[in-house]
Amino acid sequence: MSSDLSPHDPNVVAARHDPVYDDLHASAEFAELKRRYRGFAFPATAAFLVWYLTYVVLSMWAGGFMSKQVVGNINVALVLGLLQFATTFVIAWLYSNYSTKRLDPLARELDERFVSLSKGAPGGKDLR
Repeated sequence: MSSDLSPHDPNVVAARHDPVYDDLHASAEFAELKRRYRGFAFPATAAFLVWYLTYVVLSMWAGGFMSKQVVGNINVALVLGLLQFATTFVIAWLYSNYSTKRLDPLARELDERFVSLSKGAPGGKDLR
């Protein structure tokens, strides 16, 4: 008689994962990595969403302001719209620098620990 549980059932998959993952997840370094990531990602996302929604709100309810000419046929709406693109690239650049300096060294340390723990695991296989 076959089991009612599929091998793709999340509970079955979770039950058969290697305990090395649990050890790393419980470590202070992993918690620090998550804290650092969230310390950048959440504020940057919130700031960008506020900036984007400000643009949308101004476009919907401040038509007079948005249609003011800045130079020639270039109006405030066009300038702010182009600044949305610039903001996206600036945030990506800032994240890349932040990640290189603050996240990658800690992630490499965790990866090295993972490799050493997984080699010491039963079967000595690399779990990556």
